[in-house]
Amino acid sequence: MNSPDVIIAGAGIIGISIALELRERGADVLVLDRGAPGQESSSAAAGMLSPSDPETPVALRPLAFASAKLFPDYARKLEIHSSASVDFRRQGTIALREGTDIPEQHRRLDAGEARRLEPSLELGARNAFLVEEDSIDPALLMQAALQCAQRRGVELRGNCSVLEMRSLQSEVEILTGSQRLLARIAINCRGAWSGAPVKPRKGQMLYVQPEKMGLLQHVINAPEVYIVPRSSGKILIGATVEDAGYDKTVSSDVIDGLHRAAAKLVPELADARLTSSWAGLRPGSPDKLPLLGQTGPGIFVASGHFRNGILLAPITARIMAALVMGEPAGIDISPFSPDRFRSAQLTSHLARNRDTEGQLP
Repeated sequence: MNSPDVIIAGAGIIGISIALELRERGADVLVLDRGAPGQESSSAAAGMLSPSDPETPVALRPLAFASAKLFPDYARKLEIHSSASVDFRRQGTIALREGTDIPEQHRRLDAGEARRLEPSLELGARNAFLVEEDSIDPALLMQAALQCAQRRGVELRGNCSVLEMRSLQSEVEILTGSQRLLARIAINCRGAWSGAPVKPRKGQMLYVQPEKMGLLQHVINAPEVYIVPRSSGKILIGATVEDAGYDKTVSSDVIDGLHRAAAKLVPELADARLTSSWAGLRPGSPDKLPLLGQTGPGIFVASGHFRNGILLAPITARIMAALVMGEPAGIDISPFSPDRFRSAQLTSHLARNRDTEGQLP
């Protein structure tokens, strides 16, 4: 084939969303992934679209709210062009908070209101707030995005680890384990494998199936656990944040602890059948902010989204497509410049993998 306009390393929701945005602008796009496309952190996420979560860094909130506004159209387009559901739900979140630092988007609920909204929820002495937030099933979202990409002519290659990107005079050279590729532009969207200063942050979670269908309608978000209902009747419970390198081992003790924590809030979950459990590797940065921008001639990075990769996919796609096309980002992205970590040596080069799992020096 002729050299594509853009090669994207990483077929998670960030990489695929950027590919779709660039394809709409007429670019020829090739997406490479170290494993099966869409099978890492994007499919393993919880799918809460929570820009007003108190844990969201202040510098990230304008970007998060802008992306949340884009999400309904983004989800609808994926469903239309893939002919598949992404289970985009708009019932909102009941947030259980302590202290006085409560975002203005949170509306306080009295005990009666909370009971009417979620009869199965046990508040105890906690304060409850209603938040107009959405949720989505990340696994279905990822499947729909991949189907859209294939239908729109984006080339996808799995089991193709990118070892290095380097700028030439007028092109970028991309080295994989078996070939040398050339493109006008290359974008590093490799998530937890993006290279320093991005590193993996492990998260364990589980699905349960209650006997009662429709047990919950709202996402329940408490400091120690979150509970996310799906339209199928399954309920997701998560999640840990661990510094465990590239270890994706699932601990039965951790899963049992999450299940018990959820059952304290929704007692009927105690007897809900465990259907699956897993661990995903979120791409974290030292300041918990993403890296968006250019790292060398013709080379860009879009990574480090940590717990907000699903939420930030629509706005990241627009920003990166604009940058690649030499246009303004349309929103202030200076807090996310890769240059802030220049001392950590995030350059246009990807470090060579140490083993088949793609762990980086």
